[in-house]
Amino acid sequence: MKTLISFLACALACSGAEANWMQILQERIPQYGHRNWIVVADSAYPAQSQDGIETLVAKADQLQVLRIVLAALGESKHVAPIIYTDQELKYLDDKDAPGIGNYREQLETMLAGRTPNILPHEKIIAKLDQVSQIFRVLIIKTNMTLPYTSVFLQLDCAYWGPDAEKKLREKMSAEGVR
Repeated sequence: MKTLISFLACALACSGAEANWMQILQERIPQYGHRNWIVVADSAYPAQSQDGIETLVAKADQLQVLRIVLAALGESKHVAPIIYTDQELKYLDDKDAPGIGNYREQLETMLAGRTPNILPHEKIIAKLDQVSQIFRVLIIKTNMTLPYTSVFLQLDCAYWGPDAEKKLREKMSAEGVR
């Protein structure tokens, strides 16, 4: 992971963008586990006051930041992202938010092969608020100026999936363990 992020940091630094957020991302991913979140947010995303939420400013293109975050998570052996996007994004048009159609197309291409969970923005924010009371959330604000474009990544265990967990719980239940 260090090599990829170093390479991408150099690429962004050469383009004039600040790369400090990448160094912090590189430090956080090994610390984080399932139930932590990483958010790649638009520029109007608010600074939340919950102690468990850390906000960084990337001063970079949102899709570029998302690509870097997904690549870094892809190299992780212990966590994998469950992706959430805002339901409102589907209903925006270029008349009201110029460029939103192109953004949606680029996001769909980037997320090809992954199925994002689509929820109303306020429900996702409520999840973050609840989760941040116990677990850490990293928000990376970008220079995106289109509404409802934040991408929310709930980290899950990469080496233990829901089927394995269900099987374990059934086995425990069969033996009377609660």
